Amino acid sequence: MNKRGAGVTFIAIAAFLISAKYISAAVFGSGVSSWDENLFREMSEYVGIPLNICSVLALLVGLAYIVWAEYEEFMMKNKNS
Repeated sequence: MNKRGAGVTFIAIAAFLISAKYISAAVFGSGVSSWDENLFREMSEYVGIPLNICSVLALLVGLAYIVWAEYEEFMMKNKNS
């Protein structure tokens, strides 16, 4: 797998982790008879922040891989010119 593929994979992992937070909060509150914004916010806080931290790290790693791949390609094109 090249660097761009790894970067896209890490960004997809970040998107999955962010969605997993909201899905787990919704599953956690599935037995509630009435929903409102504050209740969902509290359920999201109950899930915690580890998914946020992991998703931000995965996003940063993914972006770093993509930037690294673009930088290498830019340097190779300039070297050949």
